[in-house]
Amino acid sequence: MQLYNTLSAEERAELIDQASQQRLTLSFYAYAKIENPKKFRDDLFVQWNALDALGRTYVATEGINAQMSVPAENLESFRNTLEAYDFMQNIRLNVAVEQDDHSFLKLTVKVRNKIVADGLNDETFDVTNIGVHLKANEFNQILDDPNTIVVDFRNHYESEIGHFKGAITPDVETFRESLPIINEQLKDHKDDKNLVMYCTGGIRCEKASAYFKHQGFKKVFQLEGGIINYAKQIQEEGLESKFIGKNFVFDHRLGERITDDIVSQCHQCGQPCDNHTNCENEGCHLLFIQCDACKTAMHNCCSTDCLNIIQLPLAEQVRLRRGIQVGNKVFRKGKSEKLLFKHSGELSDISLAVAKKPIAIRQKIKTKKVLLGKVAHYFVKAQIGLFIIENNELSIGDTLLISGPTTGNEEFILPKMMVNGTENTVAQVGDKVTFELPFRIRLSDKLYKIIQ
Repeated sequence: MQLYNTLSAEERAELIDQASQQRLTLSFYAYAKIENPKKFRDDLFVQWNALDALGRTYVATEGINAQMSVPAENLESFRNTLEAYDFMQNIRLNVAVEQDDHSFLKLTVKVRNKIVADGLNDETFDVTNIGVHLKANEFNQILDDPNTIVVDFRNHYESEIGHFKGAITPDVETFRESLPIINEQLKDHKDDKNLVMYCTGGIRCEKASAYFKHQGFKKVFQLEGGIINYAKQIQEEGLESKFIGKNFVFDHRLGERITDDIVSQCHQCGQPCDNHTNCENEGCHLLFIQCDACKTAMHNCCSTDCLNIIQLPLAEQVRLRRGIQVGNKVFRKGKSEKLLFKHSGELSDISLAVAKKPIAIRQKIKTKKVLLGKVAHYFVKAQIGLFIIENNELSIGDTLLISGPTTGNEEFILPKMMVNGTENTVAQVGDKVTFELPFRIRLSDKLYKIIQ
């Protein structure tokens, strides 16, 4: 019985590209008493692996919390694996506003003490005594009430790129930090104000609403299904969006657009931007906002220090980061004195720019391409990529696509190239090809030729 991944992220990405089948990114949660989380975890892994479902899921004695990527054709079968359990009958699946076939590239199902790290002792209050759930239309209405206080229960890096207008946005790095801060800040309004809360998919508010009712707040409300479900409802019902900007998500996309407003800035140059990236230096991996111009100039790095490090030999980079733990802190390292335009805490509702319209997922799938080869090396200082042609023929003037989980999809026309060390106009299978690139590439990236 297979209970682990057998493919690397790069291998999985290639299989997804070859399949050219639409995948759906979705999330769900359910609080329930689970007697044997380990067996529950193993059973889910086996069933989901057979359906080519990928994602990140936490299970505990208190329930399940999942973010998944599922082939569209397997969605009903996937739902059946959930509804086989009584506590997940008719469960709501929050389907992402924007889809990306590479949102998740492996299947992870972990047993945890809690499905959300809230720092609360559940034995001290009634976790089932939750606030009133509000649909999008009801949520909009209560926000217009002058007696309403709306609170964002997400972290600073999430709220910075998008939030509800007029919301309190705590300057915190974890959910557990926000609870005592909000309790203290609003202690004088337990009787006279509507305490309205929201988060990404609803799970944080489910526990927070019970906590605040236990703390003596009389009028507690929560956004049903979180921002994800709100975005779906305002589209379907033609409602005004009182959320402005982008919704941060914990997968390779790092965000999905709710409105065209850009409310944040590039942390390096200050230009309007709401695209997160992780510093290319593996010993740093700082999460920050970076525009395309800075991404090119800084090679995905947060500072000149990190830029200098990634140009060192790999062995030296490994030596420098020995003993540094960054893997589990990717989303918690969103602050640094190096980020000159970082904003957190009290945020503005003013739009700084309008985002460009994204290419629809169906349009992306329709792009015809043929695999030429893969990256053999990238010369950082010279900004030159080395490729080995494994299939088909490459010619000057071809429209090329370099694709990878971190690089994304970069399309360009090839102006000139070196073939086996000599400038040439055509490359054949087996040739080593080098050419300049205006962006950084990785060894996991693939080189494709676009077929017109």
